[in-house]
Amino acid sequence: MSTEPPRKRVVSLVPSLTEAVAVTVPGALVGATDWCTHPADLGPGVVRVGGTKNPDVPAVLALRPDLVLANEEENRAPDVAALREAGVEVLVTEVRTLQQAFAELARTLRACGAAGRVTWMDDARAAWDAVPVLAAPCRAVVPVWRRPWMVLGRDTFAGDLLRRLGVANAYASHEDRYPRIGIDELHVCEAELVVLPDEPYRFTAEDGPEAFPGRAAALVDGRMLTWYGPSLTRAPAVLGAALRAARR
Repeated sequence: MSTEPPRKRVVSLVPSLTEAVAVTVPGALVGATDWCTHPADLGPGVVRVGGTKNPDVPAVLALRPDLVLANEEENRAPDVAALREAGVEVLVTEVRTLQQAFAELARTLRACGAAGRVTWMDDARAAWDAVPVLAAPCRAVVPVWRRPWMVLGRDTFAGDLLRRLGVANAYASHEDRYPRIGIDELHVCEAELVVLPDEPYRFTAEDGPEAFPGRAAALVDGRMLTWYGPSLTRAPAVLGAALRAARR
């Protein structure tokens, strides 16, 4: 007779955590959002339950989850409250720095049934520990939305990753985490670089750089910049290459 505990039924409302759980605890996921795009094939048993901001709470409850994964920034407090009021355990993560991401990932994966060391997390720590410290960081504006323009402000995970890669966020001391800044102000901001991720707004070579004439533009993979999961193993190399290419 098996002495192993029954596998937990997990619904993830956070794309980063969906990827982490799928890779680390195969078979645990029974539900995920429409925005959970990695891995590309979550399997036929994983039900889509709407978006991160508008999950179908009854659909989540119908899956009889043992645990729902959420994030204080990506998911709405009323949805979390509704799930808890229905008797479902909800684990809510908070991630503002790389080190916090590792701690929250470890907590989440343990709650989902992971046992022992997680190899990809060891690899990710090693990849980030190998990033050289630059004496003279480049100052940059980092838009995350257009119409209206919004940029990275204080205390963001993406801002911490960029800092570790030698990029100082021009709005890191702003009172808001994602301030709305008019394009006229962005034009006169003291920054030599604009960093344009392809999510949440999909900046491209034709949509974004033209708004910042005379300033170097780095088009970066938004998943590498904003997701905390297995992508962290490749993020230093991928982001670093894009930033170096823009500054040549």
